[in-house]
Amino acid sequence: MTCLIDAFALASGEGLRELGNALPLETGGRVLLALCLGAMIGIERQWRQRTAGLRTNALVAAGAAIFVTIGALTPDELSPTRVASQVVSGIGFLGAGVILREGANIRGLNTAATIWCAAAVGALVGTGFIGEGVVGAVAVVVANVGLRPIGRLIDRSPSSGRETETAYRLSVTCRAADEPAVRGLLVEMARKERIRLQELWSEDLERGELRVRAGLLVPGRDDTGVERIASRLSLEPGVTRLRWQARTTPFPDD
Repeated sequence: MTCLIDAFALASGEGLRELGNALPLETGGRVLLALCLGAMIGIERQWRQRTAGLRTNALVAAGAAIFVTIGALTPDELSPTRVASQVVSGIGFLGAGVILREGANIRGLNTAATIWCAAAVGALVGTGFIGEGVVGAVAVVVANVGLRPIGRLIDRSPSSGRETETAYRLSVTCRAADEPAVRGLLVEMARKERIRLQELWSEDLERGELRVRAGLLVPGRDDTGVERIASRLSLEPGVTRLRWQARTTPFPDD
C-alpha cells in the first residue's frame, strides 16, 4: 500500500512540482504505479494459483505503461493512442498462451481476460490517466473476487422451474493390480466435482483385467464435470477402456 501511495504521488502533478525534473520523474512514477496496480491485480490470481499470477500481471501492466509512454516522449512520431492499440492486439498472443483445453472443458479464459485488463490499466496510467487506472484496477479485482460467488450461484440454479436429476454410468476397464488406485481416484474426482456417487462396484474380466463401474447422480445435467472425471481417469497407465453414458431415468440393474 505504501508503494502504491508513493507511486501515485510521484505520478501526480503535485509530486512532480515538489521533486522537480518533471519528465523523468513523471515517467518513472507512471511505470511504478502501473507496476503496483498490476501487482494488486496479480495477488488475487496468485492466491488462487492461476497460471498468470503476481509477476505476470505486474509486468504486463508496467510493460503497457512503458510502451504508451514512448508515444508521450516522442510526440512528433508516435501517438500514445496508436501505441495503445498495438498493445491491445499484442497482448492477445500472451493471453492465448494461458488458455488450456482439458477434455470438453476450456480453462484459463478468466486469467487471459485479467491479463488483458492489466494491460489496459497500465496503458491508462502510462498515458497519464492516473485516477482512471486506479479505478480500473479496483474494478478488475472486484470482478474476480466479488462476482465469483454470484457465478457459482447461477451455475447451481436450475434452468427451469422443475429441476430434474441426471444419472450417469461410468465404466472403466483396468488391470486388476490398478483397481484400488482407479477406485480411489474416481471417488476423489467425484467429490472434487461435487457429483454424488451413488454406487461403485467391480467385476472380474478375462486376461487379468477388472471393470470398475460407478453410478453418479447430479441435479440438472453436468456432462462437463463427468467428462473431466473420465479424462483424468484415462490418464492412468493401467486403464485400457473407458466410457460413460447419461440418462434422466435410473439405469436398470445389471
